[in-house]
Amino acid sequence: MPVKLEGSCHCGTVRFDVLSSTPVPYQLCVCSICRKVGGVGGSVNLGAPAKALNITQGRRHIGVYKAILDGDTAHESVASSERNFCTRCSAMLWLYDENWPDLLHPFASAIDKPELEAPEEMVIVKLDSKPRYVRLPEGPKQTYEHYGPDSIEGWHKKHGKYVD
Repeated sequence: MPVKLEGSCHCGTVRFDVLSSTPVPYQLCVCSICRKVGGVGGSVNLGAPAKALNITQGRRHIGVYKAILDGDTAHESVASSERNFCTRCSAMLWLYDENWPDLLHPFASAIDKPELEAPEEMVIVKLDSKPRYVRLPEGPKQTYEHYGPDSIEGWHKKHGKYVD
């Protein structure tokens, strides 16, 4: 049975839960968007069916940020992905993208319960966007200039971590 993830923002105004078959926080994205909205090190997303999201508190305090891509250039555009955050404390909660309407990606940093399993090896993506001062996590890791070969679900299945 999928794992019930319970999450909240930093100030506790927004609370939610979601059932996830992919609850291991194995992949760190260090792209400029994830670093700037998630903190200097980047963001770690989990996976869940979008329909499994249950906002238990603070719905009216949820804001949406759609990142600007290629800002200040002739190619500037708005990302299709929506980063949902608390409008009181700015904590990132989950990412949703209309291109994959059945999926939702809770930020691991927003999950309070259960304690998330530490992966044996991290996957670091979007190194082509990482400045030199950003340090990668210690320990075993695979790194990719863009994205790795596995989806979140694919990685969990390949490593025996997928929860039916």
